[in-house]
Amino acid sequence: MRRILAFGTVLLMMSPLATAAEFVFDDPSGDDDGPGSYTYPTAPEYKKGSFDLTKLEVKDAGDKVEIKVYLKNPIEDPWKSRDWPVKGNGFSLQMAVLFVDQDHKAGAGHDQGIPGFNVAFPEDGRWEKAVIISPQGETRLRSEINDKAKDLKADLVVPQKVSVSGKKIIAVVSKKDLGTPAAGWGFQLVVQSNEGYPDKADLLTRKVNASAGEHRFGGGRDDDCDPHVIDILAGQAKGDKGEIEAQHKALSAYSCEGGPAAWKRAVLPMIYR
Repeated sequence: MRRILAFGTVLLMMSPLATAAEFVFDDPSGDDDGPGSYTYPTAPEYKKGSFDLTKLEVKDAGDKVEIKVYLKNPIEDPWKSRDWPVKGNGFSLQMAVLFVDQDHKAGAGHDQGIPGFNVAFPEDGRWEKAVIISPQGETRLRSEINDKAKDLKADLVVPQKVSVSGKKIIAVVSKKDLGTPAAGWGFQLVVQSNEGYPDKADLLTRKVNASAGEHRFGGGRDDDCDPHVIDILAGQAKGDKGEIEAQHKALSAYSCEGGPAAWKRAVLPMIYR
């Protein structure tokens, strides 16, 4: 009898019911334009589709969490990140941040994005952790966090490893830093562009201006009121074309009346699974 019970336990552990948690979010292509008006920088390195999110996967991997960000185009390294003073991660253009709501409690967590994004989060969808997926090496990234986001430092997660493969960027983080992904968690993935020479207040993010420049996005404003965000998850994150409109609506809902203290930021939705 004991042998039968033991064998049954092994079968249960090997069954699909015992597999690690994995959360998958799809995003329609063709919405890498922020609120619908943003245009790419004019330099040839910024190929259309380079910031177009198509899928996000978050997977429990033992004592780690594996995050895969899929884009429309193959990931390239035109600025040779491996040769930077602080060795980079094998890509140059993109930067992504995964915001995580771990408790879905109103008022708990942070209601503003990282410096340079110019976005907010809903009262019942604030974030507790944010994973910064950057081509910059760990030393440079931690230095920027210390200089520009010290008040958020405890909740900003720097991956143990970042790599690229084809059209995806892969980040591996420790569960000690992020926790174990669970049903009921909320996720929002923001795609932006890596800026090696950022504004003094921005955390490695690239500006959006009224007119596109060689290394600036266009179609926005010149006063830092608009969201500096190129693509996000929206709707139910199933990849439906209607999610393009949902993204445009969310990123257009900001107000620049009055001075900076009176500005109302675009609010990013959390997607729960």
